[in-house]
Amino acid sequence: MRTRLLRIAVATASLVLGLAACFPAEPAADVATPQGPADGPVVSFYGDSYTRGTGASAPENRWSTVISTERGWQEINRSENGLGFVNRRASMRDGLDDIPALVIADDPDIVFVTMGLNDNFSYDDRADAIHRTIDSDLERLREGLPEARIVVVEPFWYTDERPASVDVIAGWVRDAATRIGADHVDGASRWLDGHYAGSPDSWMADDGLHPNDTGYAQMASRMDAALRALDPPL
Repeated sequence: MRTRLLRIAVATASLVLGLAACFPAEPAADVATPQGPADGPVVSFYGDSYTRGTGASAPENRWSTVISTERGWQEINRSENGLGFVNRRASMRDGLDDIPALVIADDPDIVFVTMGLNDNFSYDDRADAIHRTIDSDLERLREGLPEARIVVVEPFWYTDERPASVDVIAGWVRDAATRIGADHVDGASRWLDGHYAGSPDSWMADDGLHPNDTGYAQMASRMDAALRALDPPL
């Protein structure tokens, strides 16, 4: 069963990469420009397509922008389609093979790490590398940004079929967050449960892989509640 699920996941990963161009992403020059009030805290987001907002009708409808706007944050969204702690990393262009370095250069007040979904597609062959990179990325962020508040979110997930690797990778992320003294948001891999593609009440875009505006609004609501529950709240 696990082998069959991972084969499905690998096939789906190819679709994710093929459909990445369907979302009208911001120009590269705008990514490093904080969006929001000039006097608000600078918040840098390190994530994949679910934080980039792929599937939303416009960037302002993605969950990261919704919560940033509500809080008066200056958002720098450095998320990339298909990105994982190891997935796509070596093939990224224009210095995007090392987004943690870009996040550190942003000198943000707050950092969000929302990574790990895409690494499930490489888990069978690269589990050790995934584990090492989770640790090294979070350690580098803490060392490079000793005063920043780092919020590490359990990796998102997107189908009813759930390989065992989802929980393994989520555990590695949680443990690494604890070691660096970061906040950790639990349960995010379940936020879309019951509303995946094919469900009578789907919150997914036409590609069947990413949330639509309703899905992102639900994610923003769940994230808002999780951030308010932190100590101290955000």
